[in-house]
Amino acid sequence: MTTDNRYHWPHKDLLDVTQLSRDDVLHVLDLAARFREINRRPIKKVPTLKGKTVVLFFVENSTRTKTSFDVAGKRLSADTYSLARTGSSLNKGESLKDTALTLQAMGPDVIVIRHSSSGAAAFLADLLPCGIVNGGDGWHAHPTQALLDCFSLRETWGDDFAGRSLLILGDIAHSRVARSNVHLLSLLGVKVRLCAPRTLLPAGVETWPVEVFCDLRSAVRDVDAVMCLRLQLERQQAGLLPDLAEYSRRFCLGPAHLALARPEAKVLHPGPLNRGLEISPEIADAPASLVLNQVAAGVATRMAVLYLLARRDAAGEHAGSC
Repeated sequence: MTTDNRYHWPHKDLLDVTQLSRDDVLHVLDLAARFREINRRPIKKVPTLKGKTVVLFFVENSTRTKTSFDVAGKRLSADTYSLARTGSSLNKGESLKDTALTLQAMGPDVIVIRHSSSGAAAFLADLLPCGIVNGGDGWHAHPTQALLDCFSLRETWGDDFAGRSLLILGDIAHSRVARSNVHLLSLLGVKVRLCAPRTLLPAGVETWPVEVFCDLRSAVRDVDAVMCLRLQLERQQAGLLPDLAEYSRRFCLGPAHLALARPEAKVLHPGPLNRGLEISPEIADAPASLVLNQVAAGVATRMAVLYLLARRDAAGEHAGSC
């Protein structure tokens, strides 16, 4: 599929995948494919965003997402600056609004924010004229993770998403990754299943466009892909899990489970992995695993997002080519 350099990109910000149309999604994935080729060159850098400034405002801890955005910006020749809570005035009691206004006064073109409070990215988007990318807000949304997951699947499936089936396994209730992927995959025609202990299923899940299971062997049968989620160990402290060994016995994806899926089924995980708890080492390192593909896809996909937001002009289009 070719990419139209004059595609009308209507969004100042990327806050949630729910704002994207199917055409928007495919345009991002097409751009990411072009940037992936740049990432495979001996010199992995282009002057596309030279003179543009990207601020990485990560109030919540992150390694993969923050590094991925940093690499993405640098490969497009943008100037990237990182700010964490410990190095900002938020740690001294300053409000998010005042910190954001201070950042805006420095003239950034895009701010990527990760925050523990749902809605923090939307708050900045309403307040500031620069582009805002939601790098994860509370349990709400993680749009670039869902986009890179779709990119990884597209490399395997091509554009044949309709009718495919994917199981999301693990702590659904507290997962912004699950929420974003459910919407985006459903938009592309994928049949989504969820599997988790009842205590880790979100309220109102019966209204989601999914099938819900509490038995892994039933849930994994004949699926095309399985997405494991990181189990946050604090859930046991909160009384949502009686015993980690019991959780592993019932919900850790192993070879016997994957054998029930379709023969070419793939395995995804947003990371970091708790080996032996949510995914067995044999599966994490198996040829079916797309975990490292997701890391590479993250850089290319975030390059596409930064490109679209940083080069969007007043007419709602981005100019030039990559």
